[in-house]
Amino acid sequence: MDRASAFDVSAMRRAIELAGRAAGCVEPNPMVGAVVANAGTIVGEGWHERFGGPHAEVAALAAAGAAARGGTLYVTLEPCCHHGKTPPCTEAIVAAGIARVVVAADDPFPQVAGGGLAALRRAGIVVDVGTLAAEARRLTAPYRTLVEQGRPWVIGKWAMSLDGRLAAADPADRWISSAASRAVVHAIRGRVDAIAVGIGTALADDPQLTPRPPGPRRPLRIVLDSRCRLPLDSNLVRTSRELPVLVAAGPAAPPDRIAALEAAGCEVWRSAADDEVARLRDLLAELGRRRLTNLLVEGGAGVFRSLFASGMTDEVMAFVAPRLIGGPEAGVSMPAVPEIDIEEVAHPGGDLLVRGRVRPPAAGPSPAP
Repeated sequence: MDRASAFDVSAMRRAIELAGRAAGCVEPNPMVGAVVANAGTIVGEGWHERFGGPHAEVAALAAAGAAARGGTLYVTLEPCCHHGKTPPCTEAIVAAGIARVVVAADDPFPQVAGGGLAALRRAGIVVDVGTLAAEARRLTAPYRTLVEQGRPWVIGKWAMSLDGRLAAADPADRWISSAASRAVVHAIRGRVDAIAVGIGTALADDPQLTPRPPGPRRPLRIVLDSRCRLPLDSNLVRTSRELPVLVAAGPAAPPDRIAALEAAGCEVWRSAADDEVARLRDLLAELGRRRLTNLLVEGGAGVFRSLFASGMTDEVMAFVAPRLIGGPEAGVSMPAVPEIDIEEVAHPGGDLLVRGRVRPPAAGPSPAP
């Protein structure tokens, strides 16, 4: 992209900001924002507000009205060129008389994948691609992961003390992090498609795994429970008819336990793999088939070890509380994680939140076990 002006960058940054408003509202579709400008002035804005609703381009063009003719459309993702739940955005762009389209990033969806750009160019519209491409691709990373890898974007979240402990010796001392940090987690829960914990965490904490207050999504609650040990009187099982619970079991799960959990309202999904990492990969593929876009994994340490070993961790959120727990029996030390590129550092309630994207491994032979 060699024609981007300062105004182009500013307008695209606004489009990215608008796109972010739809977090949790449009999945498995991507978050997309659009801005229409004419003669150096923004005349219309829009974003994809809800799944099945008008796309960002259509919303921005409607806001601009007649002022769109001869103007420039800035959009964070390549416009669609196929009939889905809505007509092709390319047709709306041509009909509005747009003279130039600035696109941040391509759309990997097979029915688009460059076709939208080609359709606009065939109509005589000037098309420029690449303004703020890195920011736009990060915004749509979960969508891209689902389309390209067939699995959800995986977020590993944990809270730990300054000395690296995930839990205290006394089970009654449940909270390591602050109330403000927990509020951040609840906000994340409310926009993801699923929340997963291991059976050890489920037995120790008896969690609900619900967003409080509720968010735009109703997440599927998942327990990684190879032998279906989840108690029938647990919070998860007792509420499974109100908010779905999936128990991810292994080949050794006893049939009577499977039947009991299913009778109580849970769904039991089984992997045929004996290895925990392989079962996790199977589960992620299953969630991809169900078109789940974001998965939040909340522990415990054994689950994180398998998650990192699978090579399918995309993002981490680590809350470090200003506490020292100490003692060899105080808890479990956090396993080493892959390198991350830090994207955010914050201080909710006196804690330290480090959030970043997992760096893809370097090409080359795998290390010896």
